[in-house]
Amino acid sequence: MNIGVQDDNKTMIKFENVTKKFPLGNLAVDEVSFEIEDKEFIFIVGPSGAGKTTILKLILREFLPTNGTILVDDFDIASRHFDQVEILRRKIGMIFQDFKILFDKNVYENIALSLKVSDLSDDQIKKEVGEALSLVGLAKKEMTFPLQLSAGEIQRVAIARAIAGNRDIILADEPTGNLDPKTTWEVMKIFKKLEGTKTIIVATHNTDVVNSFQKRVLVLKQGKLSKDQRKGGYEI
Repeated sequence: MNIGVQDDNKTMIKFENVTKKFPLGNLAVDEVSFEIEDKEFIFIVGPSGAGKTTILKLILREFLPTNGTILVDDFDIASRHFDQVEILRRKIGMIFQDFKILFDKNVYENIALSLKVSDLSDDQIKKEVGEALSLVGLAKKEMTFPLQLSAGEIQRVAIARAIAGNRDIILADEPTGNLDPKTTWEVMKIFKKLEGTKTIIVATHNTDVVNSFQKRVLVLKQGKLSKDQRKGGYEI
């Protein structure tokens, strides 16, 4: 798993006047524009329903925008003709509040599964899994099953799965939402380790985490980008 050197001034993600309206008329994202540099660390905050998760799903191309342009690593992913979704998703690791771990597979299998779609050899997959588990502090848990782990350890597995394979972008949707305060900080220390090596976007309600990190904060209100603060705190 290569740790990259920051490529200054390269834009990794760009939203231009992006709107997402769902079939029943719910306007989830409303004329949102921003740019995120390669290896930048961003928090997205806002009340429930403000559009945080929708922004992440637009980057992952789970949703297409109703209007506007989205560029990810120079891919125009909002185009209806975009046909490289598999390549795009190899660049992105996703971390969820509810983990989305397979409980019938052990830790190694959970992480390796996300690499099977790549062209990595079995030896390369083993190396990637080992390095990812070492980074999240679970180096000796490869053969353990999720039911034998704490919630914090399961989220570490989810983070290891997201970073394995040298992905360029990490998206985290409320990654500490189901964790107690002590475990929250243990998990956020992992994000701190990753800082400067990947583009990281964390959607969260956790005021203490955002205020502690003092990173760039995008504030969403009713689908609109109301603030874009460098070294900001939690505001809604």
